[in-house]
Amino acid sequence: MRPVQYFSREYLKQTRRMSPEEILRFLEDFRLMHEKPAASKLISMKVPESLLAAFRFKCSERGVKYQTRIKELMTAWVQGDENNQKE
Repeated sequence: MRPVQYFSREYLKQTRRMSPEEILRFLEDFRLMHEKPAASKLISMKVPESLLAAFRFKCSERGVKYQTRIKELMTAWVQGDENNQKE
């Protein structure tokens, strides 16, 4: 048996006012949220110790995990945003 989902009147009223663009955005966000995550690959690379220490320090000051920041920089570079200045 499939579960039944109930919506409040307020929620249904709100959704009726959504524009086609808002509906598309909602559906795309929903799809991305439930999409199977891409597989990750463990890599190993040599980096000068001083560079890694400085990078990790700068990330920790900003409350960012350094490996996450490396992935953000790689993604920005691949997507053509080589001047990614996200802090």
